[in-house]
Amino acid sequence: MATIYPTKIESTLKGHKGPINAVRYNKNGQYCLSAGRDRAVRLWNPATGLLLHTYNGHGRDVLDLAVSDDNAKIASCGVDRSVLLWDVGSGEILRRYTAHWERVNSVDFNDESTVLISGSFDATIRLWDLRSNNFQPIQVIEDCKDSVMSVEVKGVEIVAGCADGKLRTYDLRKGELKEDYIGPAITSAKFSKDRNCILVNSLDSKMRLMDKNSGRLLNEFKDHKHTEYKIESVLSNTDAYAITGSEDGKLYVYDVLEGNVVSTLSSSGGVTTTLDYHPENVNMISAGSDGLIHIWN
Repeated sequence: MATIYPTKIESTLKGHKGPINAVRYNKNGQYCLSAGRDRAVRLWNPATGLLLHTYNGHGRDVLDLAVSDDNAKIASCGVDRSVLLWDVGSGEILRRYTAHWERVNSVDFNDESTVLISGSFDATIRLWDLRSNNFQPIQVIEDCKDSVMSVEVKGVEIVAGCADGKLRTYDLRKGELKEDYIGPAITSAKFSKDRNCILVNSLDSKMRLMDKNSGRLLNEFKDHKHTEYKIESVLSNTDAYAITGSEDGKLYVYDVLEGNVVSTLSSSGGVTTTLDYHPENVNMISAGSDGLIHIWN
């Protein structure tokens, strides 16, 4: 059977000084973005390796990134407690939201890119209306008892991974909250492409695939090492493979149905803390503590 996940590094992008905290493809996968300790957000062409633009505006480390549905805007957040909205073309800062009172760990757009959602070390999730000139949040969600490490939005639902060990799913239309107790601190929580499952990474060296509606554990993946870093995991664009960084410096590719490791991939050095899978092709990007971005095919 042909291998249908990336196995080798096609190219490496250099430009950041220090660790990289987030890498993301844009919506069609033509470009990618990165952000890190050097306070910069960078836009790249992964096919040519060309650095197209550097966005400077954060006062401290940038911790997360999101791309709008039309690829025209970027959101970023970081240690300076702010959430920034950028115009991709001009590099201009369109909005600067500063109501969080601790570092902002995670940010995402809703499907229409009319609302930004951010999760913070202050244990809140805040929603910002991008069409309004009011820079205060339109909603503050305060259920988490510890740092909100990860937020993702699909449709009317927000999934949040918290350091208090609970996975929370909010239905904004119905005003409902579902809580599933995982246990250890959660560093990453992402919807599957079909939106029926959630892939959860936590600090007990385990990745779990949860059924979104019932909260049932569908599978557990536990050959990697993950006890201290904020490490992201991601599903392939077919939902067939779950991929995570590991504190032994490798990437682990698991078969979602079987739960076994199908491949361990070595990047150069350091810990891979952030990765994203191409929306259509068999490609992914990864980065982490060594400041390099790897394009895999």
